Amino acid sequence: MNAPSRKRRGPRNGAHRSAAVYRTLRRAILEQALHPGAKLPEDAIGERLGVSRTVVREALARLAHEGLVELRHNRGASVASPSLEEARDVFEVRRGLERMVVAALAGRLTAAQAAQLEAHVLAEDAVQGRDGPESIRLAGEFHELLAGMTGNALLARLVLEVCSRCSLILANYGRPHSSECAVSEHGRLIGALRAGDAVAAQRLMDEHLDAVVSRAVLAPRPRRDVGDILSDYARSEGLASP
Repeated sequence: MNAPSRKRRGPRNGAHRSAAVYRTLRRAILEQALHPGAKLPEDAIGERLGVSRTVVREALARLAHEGLVELRHNRGASVASPSLEEARDVFEVRRGLERMVVAALAGRLTAAQAAQLEAHVLAEDAVQGRDGPESIRLAGEFHELLAGMTGNALLARLVLEVCSRCSLILANYGRPHSSECAVSEHGRLIGALRAGDAVAAQRLMDEHLDAVVSRAVLAPRPRRDVGDILSDYARSEGLASP
């Protein structure tokens, strides 16, 4: 009786560790600690995080599906590096998707949803000027939260993907993140949604995304070793970090 029980626990534990590695890598990418083009060697990541290469490979495959990682035969994995042409396409698609999101939510936002969004904006405000990486992550999560509230699973998944890719684009081409504008813009957007003003909500979303795009400039970024970067994130996921 005991042996089957142990066998059942193994896959769940393996899935849990793969998910933890996925979250670790995704957060490092979205917070722009791992830059576009950075190599993601399975052995180095596995050693740093205390997991097998198989677990790392599963996490990388999931990230590749989201467009955050590129997998190339005989060349391994690396953080995706969108071109400027791809960047323009991504932002154009994002604009259309986010307009759909606010149109769907205007006048239909529940009190609980509004409170959740306002609490998120307070969390964004709390890290202004103190934690650039966290403010980057929170800014993207605000848009993902909005999309999830529509109840449209496909729309939510597409917004998640384009927001992730936009973070990569800004990591490659953008100026350092400034959370002050994002926080105030998010607050005004919530107000328009609560008021049921779809036209104003779409206008505010357009202006917000225009401001994000306006920060895209060619600027080189310093590089760090992948192991050193991941050690900053591993502890929060309960992964090994020597």
